[in-house]
Amino acid sequence: MKAYIFPGQGAQFSGMGKDLYESYEEARKMFTQADEILGFEISKIMFEGTAEELKQTKVTQPAVFLHSVILNHIFSQKEKPDMVAGHSLGEFSALVACGALDFKDALQLVSQRAMAMQKACELQQSTMAAVLGLEDETVEKVCADIEGIVVAANYNCPGQIVISGEEKAVLEACEILTEKGARRCLPLAVGGAFHSPLMEPAREELAKAIETTQFHQPFCPIYQNVSTTAVTKPEDIRKNLNAQLTAPVKWTQSIQNMIKDGAASFIEIGPGRVLSGLVKKIDRNMEVGKPEL
Repeated sequence: MKAYIFPGQGAQFSGMGKDLYESYEEARKMFTQADEILGFEISKIMFEGTAEELKQTKVTQPAVFLHSVILNHIFSQKEKPDMVAGHSLGEFSALVACGALDFKDALQLVSQRAMAMQKACELQQSTMAAVLGLEDETVEKVCADIEGIVVAANYNCPGQIVISGEEKAVLEACEILTEKGARRCLPLAVGGAFHSPLMEPAREELAKAIETTQFHQPFCPIYQNVSTTAVTKPEDIRKNLNAQLTAPVKWTQSIQNMIKDGAASFIEIGPGRVLSGLVKKIDRNMEVGKPEL
């Protein structure tokens, strides 16, 4: 069985999607539609913008989503996935890929998500850090024992967890985790504490938009960040998406469940190869690759 996986924020690069725009009429139509929906020329920023311009939250999230969804639209005409998953923002690309969300509705949600997260980031000094070389339980216990808000936010692969929360609490956690034997504890250049309780204002704002968006029956299961198991009912998809911004991204568990359910190969659709590397660390015997158009 083939699994399609979709990357999240951080995978963007200058010039992304330009090859698709130049080669495919359908891609040109989708980029033009996106410019109209968003009210600015995101295509121009994607093709010609600097790394700094692409780092703006209102640009980054729609840009990664657009690249992934347009690439999937072209590639999936050859073959359809048997299951899908997306890392954080990538879950929206996966929802379009399995037919649970329409392109236009998903793009609007992604844009609203980016704006809501930006606002939440400005409310409090917060950050994230990657912790390498420790057991999940050790990281969770250290976070739980610290006075401020700090939580395990991304379970990327065995021995790689991202923690998220108040700046002071994250730095304190990093000190303790280093003492406990972490190979590295690396602060990330992010705008705030994604997938932590500090995103609650953004979650509430996005929840209103999710509630008024139509979800469809997907043609294949999606393994969502919150549930980690195969989801096919629109009401369950909506509920999991509602919880996503403040809940951890359980990527390791999702990939393990996809393998258990029969995934024999993973195709990473979108910019970069980060997820391919994570899948290999979760199960080195897995076949991983990028779409060949």
